[in-house]
Amino acid sequence: MAAYDSLRSRNFRFLLASGVFSVLAGQMLSIVVGWDLWEKTHSPMVLGNVGLVQIIPPILFTFAAGYAADHFDRRRIAILAQLVIAVIGFLLFAAGAKRGVGLIYISLLLAATARAFQWPVSSAMLPQVVDREHLTSAISWQGTGRELATVTGPALAGVLIAWKGSEAVYLAQALCALTSVACYVLMRMPPRAVVDRPAMSWLQVGEGVRFVWRDKVVLGALSLDLLAVFFGGATTLLPIFAQDILHVGATGLGWLRAAPAFGAALMAIGLAHRGKIHNAGAVLLSSVAGFGLATIAFALAASGWLAFVALFFTGVFDSVSVVLRLSLVQMRTPDHLRGRVSAVNGLFIACSNQWGAVESGFAAQWLGTVPSVVWGGAATIAVVVVIAAMSGSLRRWRNEPVAEEVVS
Repeated sequence: MAAYDSLRSRNFRFLLASGVFSVLAGQMLSIVVGWDLWEKTHSPMVLGNVGLVQIIPPILFTFAAGYAADHFDRRRIAILAQLVIAVIGFLLFAAGAKRGVGLIYISLLLAATARAFQWPVSSAMLPQVVDREHLTSAISWQGTGRELATVTGPALAGVLIAWKGSEAVYLAQALCALTSVACYVLMRMPPRAVVDRPAMSWLQVGEGVRFVWRDKVVLGALSLDLLAVFFGGATTLLPIFAQDILHVGATGLGWLRAAPAFGAALMAIGLAHRGKIHNAGAVLLSSVAGFGLATIAFALAASGWLAFVALFFTGVFDSVSVVLRLSLVQMRTPDHLRGRVSAVNGLFIACSNQWGAVESGFAAQWLGTVPSVVWGGAATIAVVVVIAAMSGSLRRWRNEPVAEEVVS
């Protein structure tokens, strides 16, 4: 079946596995630091500042990382990034009772720096290991693996916290990062075309930005994701919902955190088997609006199960958006720019996720937890309306392949 063609590539299987273990480590770290910080401070601002800490490295290093991905060995950069994340896990495990807010913030800063370099290189490696006609299938399988890891990671972290405490989670996430390293080591990357390696300059690192600015379909899709997730992200506040609103405890927190990924994984499998979505622009806009509606439903849920269902549907809609957006970027970007364009995409994602966490913390402090999430979902729907009105090229996007050249 065509849906499984990308899985016949040995290199893609290792790239897929490395991404799964990387996401598994990241999700476990996200859950355990949120739990530890809330236990220590009971401050929404402290939770919200987790996003602020993690947005600094992408802002500082994204463009340099994109340049590195286009001009150096992508696999080696990914290996170094995962080694850093493993060391962080072992450090937090060893710290024990000395794990204060400062140490957690510093560790998150370093982990975010490593991810800032890993994202563009791992994204740019995909077209090296999968034929162009199988890219959408490969992106769907990557989405499936990523979301399954996002299901497993929070649930496992919740169980480990309840059973053995935070130290067990830090150790487990470090071991997952080392497994990701092993997968990268086992890859046998095909040689890339020899290109000149000009000195890094603002002109060179800015090529990705110029490409995105000229391609209005890509610009519209990335802007939609940036603004929608900025307003619509509720996951930062899940420790508050789990402990103080829904009263489901650590295990319930893990399942709530896993719910969006569970929905996204099932949808990604469906998309891998469905094939190409031709009326992609309209579907993309509709899926983001659905994400906003599901976010509002979560905020108003009166029980843990209703909250789980609402979060499940946020994942379903988000999966459609992610697969379409990544397919768009990969198909319209030439290989010599893939690292830098992926870096721009990664910066948009980081800004939406991490600044969204900051926005959630401030909004919860000022408006209250539930009203802030309702406001975020409504703002997401408003963003869809504005982007749809402003970007006719995105509305008309048909998901057809284009030549590997800059699209004006």
